[in-house]
Amino acid sequence: MSKLVVWDVDGTLVDSRKTIFESMKAAYAATALPEPTYDDIRQIVGLQLNEAIQTLQPRLSTVAVAQVADAYREAFRAKVSRPGYIEPLYEGAAETLDRLREGGWKIAMATGKSRRGVETIMAMHGWADLFDSTHSSDDGPGKPHPSMVLEAMRALQVGPERTIVVGDTAHDMRMARAAGAYAQGVAWGFHTAAEVQEGGADHIAHDFAELNLRLDAFAEGLL
Repeated sequence: MSKLVVWDVDGTLVDSRKTIFESMKAAYAATALPEPTYDDIRQIVGLQLNEAIQTLQPRLSTVAVAQVADAYREAFRAKVSRPGYIEPLYEGAAETLDRLREGGWKIAMATGKSRRGVETIMAMHGWADLFDSTHSSDDGPGKPHPSMVLEAMRALQVGPERTIVVGDTAHDMRMARAAGAYAQGVAWGFHTAAEVQEGGADHIAHDFAELNLRLDAFAEGLL
């Protein structure tokens, strides 16, 4: 029977904390906004970009939000396009992805990145042949709406009872729950374990070794 794992990217597979924070600080500076704190920025990672900025700056007009979003994209692209630049994977991420592929899992991505961002990270880590489907904030409603997970299940023909979503934020957990999938949180990303739990996580792993045990248990129908 097919089994599907739907991965978040930022804060779950890729340690993008520094890149995202520095890019948002640059966007704020370019649009004359006061410098944000890391605690501000970490709360909105995973949301669609314009929604994230509106959440951070609720008094901004739609036009001003779009200007900040454009400045963020420009700053982010400038960072990741530098020769040899690599956003590091968390320890154990690459091995886990390879093991799941060898174990016959269907593998999907559900991310708040743009489609261009997805293409960049796929090329950066050589993931072209790894993911069976990828779903970004450009494809429809963003997190916590279940659209990306539902589309992954539809595309790969796997039901919610055989789908596990892995993510580091409450937004990921709410998305998973709304799609009827198993909500597997991780504690090493942008949200604290308590915040991930508040999003409705069925379980929170504290390292990839623990996560792999949960994935194996899910595959065997033990969760």
